[in-house]
Amino acid sequence: MKIVVTGMGVLCSVAPDVPSFTEALREGRCGIVPMPDPGDGGPRLAAPVRDFCFSEAASAFEAGRLALRAAHRSPEPLQMDLVTAMQAFEDAGLHRSAPPADRLGLVVSGHNLSSGYVHDLHPKYEDNPAHLPARFALHFMDTDRVGTVSQVLGIKGEGYTVGGASASGNVGLVNGSRLVESGSVDACLVVGAMTDLSPMEKRGLATIGAVAGADTEDPEQAGCRPFDEHHEGFVAGQGAACVVLESEESARSRGARVLAELAGYDLKLSGTSMPEPDEDGEATVMANAMAMAGIGPDDVDYVNAHATATPRGDEIEVLALRRALGEAFGKPWVNSTKGLVGHCMCAAGVVEAVATIIQMRHDFVHPNLNLNRPINHDCRFVPDTAQPARIGHALSNSFGFGGFNTSVVLRRADG
Repeated sequence: MKIVVTGMGVLCSVAPDVPSFTEALREGRCGIVPMPDPGDGGPRLAAPVRDFCFSEAASAFEAGRLALRAAHRSPEPLQMDLVTAMQAFEDAGLHRSAPPADRLGLVVSGHNLSSGYVHDLHPKYEDNPAHLPARFALHFMDTDRVGTVSQVLGIKGEGYTVGGASASGNVGLVNGSRLVESGSVDACLVVGAMTDLSPMEKRGLATIGAVAGADTEDPEQAGCRPFDEHHEGFVAGQGAACVVLESEESARSRGARVLAELAGYDLKLSGTSMPEPDEDGEATVMANAMAMAGIGPDDVDYVNAHATATPRGDEIEVLALRRALGEAFGKPWVNSTKGLVGHCMCAAGVVEAVATIIQMRHDFVHPNLNLNRPINHDCRFVPDTAQPARIGHALSNSFGFGGFNTSVVLRRADG
């Protein structure tokens, strides 16, 4: 069974929707900015979403009135997820023609999503526990994202959350694809959920040396530098995204536009609780995803790398690419969307799938910013300006702390 993408939505530091994201990627627009010193040694760089207004954003959609009733008092990250879901829902034409409600599925990619919300409410709780919002018991749970999106869009098929640290987005794409493949649903929304980090979590990531812009006098000079010799860690980015996965038969019966095919995927564990990247695991999932798609390394035209700008992570991913691609290493373009929008954490895989499909449909690859001294000279890294490229097949990688290795293959839609 062919699984196709029929709708997309995105909201991140450089764009409020897919058309704007397309231009931002082509221009190499960067959403990473210096942040006030938190005073705890935490990161001083971030890629925040700015000027978000839920009421204004929601009112653009057919389900906007219901969205405002259901989520006007919800935490902002949930509102962002809902906006991207409505974007993808309408982009797929599901507001006009859709399978029955119990044949629509929903997978929310992410876990530990609301720590920032809980942290911000703690002073109110300390002052008087009775002052907690009445819906706090719902809002702090990840499943609130599932419940709210399903309520607004009338989704009554299978639904749940999935988590795999920074690989959560791809884990969601894998699970959404399997729901459609199994016949459990005809179409499935996969939402890459906005991760609301607390100051404690940001400091914890800084403590293990994973983030850029911490404990430095000039955070702007640190930057986010995937694949550069001066890389020192990732920059957290705010972002949410959604894709609609659908059986080709369902899409054809609705007359839906096909944006791309999700042709292959793989997900494997490394058998560890540590953050250390695993060359064997990464190479294996790329090879298996290509095999599932029925393609070889020579067929891959582009790789959207996980590439968080951590030295060990970038270096291992290049070694894994060399192993997975063999003699074709150096043929496909390679870039990292995280250099533009930061690391969108649990949403990263879905944000980057949207970025990959955009580049595939518009025949370009976006720049790698801050890539002055590449860690490898055989890999075909995109330079600091966008390049024309016809992409027939693309790999999109996501790896997560705790040994989560994932890769998906996206295939260009005919016509």
